[in-house]
Amino acid sequence: MNKKTVKDVSFAGKKVIMRVDFNVPLQDGQITDDTRIQAALPTIKYILEKGAALTLMSHLGRPKAKGYEAELSLKPVAEYLAKVLGKPVRFAPDCLAADAAVAALAPGQVLMLENTRFEKGEQAKPKTDGLSDEDAAKLKAEYKAKQDAMAAKLASYGDIYVDDAFGTAERKDASTAVICKHMRAKGAPSVAGFLMQKEIDYLSLALEKPQRPFVAIIGGAKVSGKLEVLQNLIRKVNTILIGGGMAYTFLKALGHEVGASLCEDDLLETAKETLATAKVAGVKFLLPVDNIAADKFDADANTKVVGKDVPAGWMGLDIGPETVKLYAAEIKAAKTVVWNGPMGCFEMAKFAAGTMGVCQAVADSAAVSIIGGGDSVSAVNQSGLAAQMTHISTGGGASLAFLSGKELPGCTALDDK
Repeated sequence: MNKKTVKDVSFAGKKVIMRVDFNVPLQDGQITDDTRIQAALPTIKYILEKGAALTLMSHLGRPKAKGYEAELSLKPVAEYLAKVLGKPVRFAPDCLAADAAVAALAPGQVLMLENTRFEKGEQAKPKTDGLSDEDAAKLKAEYKAKQDAMAAKLASYGDIYVDDAFGTAERKDASTAVICKHMRAKGAPSVAGFLMQKEIDYLSLALEKPQRPFVAIIGGAKVSGKLEVLQNLIRKVNTILIGGGMAYTFLKALGHEVGASLCEDDLLETAKETLATAKVAGVKFLLPVDNIAADKFDADANTKVVGKDVPAGWMGLDIGPETVKLYAAEIKAAKTVVWNGPMGCFEMAKFAAGTMGVCQAVADSAAVSIIGGGDSVSAVNQSGLAAQMTHISTGGGASLAFLSGKELPGCTALDDK
């Protein structure tokens, strides 16, 4: 995707409306991880330095879209941003009634709007359960109209729209994709920020022009959550390394015992087909050769190393030491590595060795390494090896969608170069 960026427009004297992803974890009103805020700072500072007045918008958490929810307000985030920016950040308590606040902004000043998902129009996802087809269609049309009106209002706040929220790029929201239609209607540009550009560039490079061997490490709980990723990557990679709970569906499909491990029995045939597709494509598809099994899902569980078969009453919660060695060897030989999903329940110390071992192998590798968001990022941060990765994505769902070959509305809506 060859999109216009902040480098392609002039900001002097302009008002900018910018979508960021400040969906950060909060505890007792305090931000516990500011990774996403830090990631957006280069674009924010660039726009301000170029003489624009900047209005920021974001979502936080999963509000019910019924108005203000105190625990999901972005006010604490605005206060935190002011500290890291070293300048005041004004706050508008209603994202759709901020005309005066936006008009009052002078060049170099910053305003943050309240949580966009307090509004029904942001995602436009009405609940239609129990409704007739006719009533459901009416409700959807009503929400669609709200979304269009919301996007038009947000577009009215800026002469330029900048999207630096890769974490929401897979959604067709009012503040991410629909707003571009209204910017275009008034002849105003919609461009990518530095973070958005970086995400697109690295993920596109991996899928379109990877250096080979190209190794994909895919983990996580379920095959169903990664099936589209696997189907897309089989056509692009040389090797796939499987870990996490999803491994046991594949192992059972091959006839192995999985005990009480997480397993999607309804996807056993799909797993067999996926393995067969990989074989025909000449892709090395590796599964754990040993596992860390536990007698219960608990940090204090009894554990033992088992082979490909997990005994009855036991559950596999991590890849074993021999698998770590096997996967590390593949990673060492790679020139491109994409990783999405942990190798086990790394949040518990007894089941973290597999994920941490893979982290170390990727960090030690000379390959271009792209960490695809979500739990993989948490694992890398926990390992202390983040600085040794080439690129760590800020968008779990968006990077997953990208790796699945899906369109990202938040990206495609931006202006082409």
